Amino acid sequence: MPALSALPFLKPVHLRSPRRSPGGQRRHTLPASEFRCLSPEDAVSVFEIEREAFISVSGDCPLHLDEIRHFLNLCPELSLGWFEEGRLVAFIIGSLWDQERLSQAALTLHKPQGTAVHIHVLAVHRTFRQQGKGSILMWRYLQYLRCLPFARRALLMCEDFLVPFYQKCGFEALGPCQVTVGDLTFIEMQHSVRGHAFVRRNSGC
Repeated sequence: MPALSALPFLKPVHLRSPRRSPGGQRRHTLPASEFRCLSPEDAVSVFEIEREAFISVSGDCPLHLDEIRHFLNLCPELSLGWFEEGRLVAFIIGSLWDQERLSQAALTLHKPQGTAVHIHVLAVHRTFRQQGKGSILMWRYLQYLRCLPFARRALLMCEDFLVPFYQKCGFEALGPCQVTVGDLTFIEMQHSVRGHAFVRRNSGC
């Protein structure tokens, strides 16, 4: 059984059913939201959001289009997309890592025997920013990881100005990351996802 089929909080959520007013006119309804793993077919939509989000800030993207396709082919179960009315509005892409800290190789490798989930990128479409969607998506992603028996930790690297955001999501700073990209340096952050057995008893995982 695919991992997502056992997770009620990742199934499509229709926020409100269409209703009609007493006069017979259809009332305004909220859009349906769906959280699901991404597939290689989503790669172009993912890259368009990522390119707009990152190039204007740092001049480069964490993952280029071929790298997005690479990870979505190797480990789609470690990705999560938020769709509204079929449109991708936010996403996370991860892979497995098998060392205590991230190294340059972690940017391109997926280690199937690893127990650390390396979160490569979290991005939100520009028209949906400042709505808390990044925090909500990260919370759902971490809940999902707690239901994967092999996952023990989530690791990521970010620039200094993003540290407070990830701390609010429950990550702790481990210090400077070994990885550099051009002139950019990063802080490495960690979130424990152990305790998944307790979550399974209480979330239907």
